[in-house]
Amino acid sequence: MSTDGVPTTETAAPTAGRAVGAILRRPFQAGFFLTLGGLAALALGAALTSLSTVLVYVALALFIALGLDPLVRRISRGKLSRAWSIVLVCLGFVVALAGVLLLIIPTVVNQVAQFVRSAPTLIADFQESDLYRWLQETFGDRVGSMLADAQAFLTDPTNLAAIGGGVLQIGSTLATALSGIVIVLVLGLYFLASLPAMKSSLIRLAPARNRTIVGELTEEITASVGSYLAGMVVLALFNAVFTFVLHLILGLPFPQLMAVVAFCITLIPLVGPVLFWGIGTLFALFTSPTDALVFALVYLVYMQLEAYLLTPRVMNRTISVPGSLVVIGALVGGTLLGLLGALVAIPVTAAILLIIKRIVIPRLDRNV
Repeated sequence: MSTDGVPTTETAAPTAGRAVGAILRRPFQAGFFLTLGGLAALALGAALTSLSTVLVYVALALFIALGLDPLVRRISRGKLSRAWSIVLVCLGFVVALAGVLLLIIPTVVNQVAQFVRSAPTLIADFQESDLYRWLQETFGDRVGSMLADAQAFLTDPTNLAAIGGGVLQIGSTLATALSGIVIVLVLGLYFLASLPAMKSSLIRLAPARNRTIVGELTEEITASVGSYLAGMVVLALFNAVFTFVLHLILGLPFPQLMAVVAFCITLIPLVGPVLFWGIGTLFALFTSPTDALVFALVYLVYMQLEAYLLTPRVMNRTISVPGSLVVIGALVGGTLLGLLGALVAIPVTAAILLIIKRIVIPRLDRNV
């Protein structure tokens, strides 16, 4: 044994030998306990899988609370207390969300139905275009058969119902979505109200000598995550408004529907605008190749303006993340949790980078 009480190699080796010997003398007892450990691990994994929806709700509510916290802090700096600031922000958030849904959902539903009804006309117009003639000359009659199959699929109500799993499945999905929205909003309100206490409890879990640095990291991470989420919503709203105006100017169909699609897709950082650029250009192609070219060029210019003018101003308080890690984080998060995973992957990556920069690297430097 060494002077500081740590067993040396000479004393540790016999101890390990005695443990192996005990296992060999009682193989059935050791196998039983090992099997119990494996079964417990499998049961824990199954429980986490069953609770995946609840965990997603909790994560989404926490990120909503972090996104609204900077606004609550700004309002509470005046004469209002934090409690009244939370009430005011939550009322504004609920009213804005309800107003947007009431304005958008009926229009989007009508435009989806209009798109289904006008699908034969769009396909017929596309068949008369020069692009279709070039495709037919290049690839032969396969282009015409593919368009005929697409038209038959889109105009058949049975196929559209099958996509959603039938009328009952669609109703069940809507009910589940509404209940999930209510749960997330209620949880977000509780998290927003108890956010200072949650951060204080997290700091107290750290050893006393590390609480200062843990407190600084917690404040910096939560502030940057809140600013990041609010900034992503603002940028996605700019994208939606620009898409709506551009569709109106070019006379492209379904401007409200494409604006909603732009808002949802551009919430994905870095990848979202590029993805919507391709989707919007493809939809415009069914109207006119010229309109599709104009849309692609104008939206490409907007993407540059957003990258070099809007994003630095909106995201000035967030933690900078290298572009390669942004793409990797968005892909990993989107694969695991869909849109929510792509949205939260970047602040999680930024938090990990901050911890590495503030804790891991200084500790390694001290060990040199």
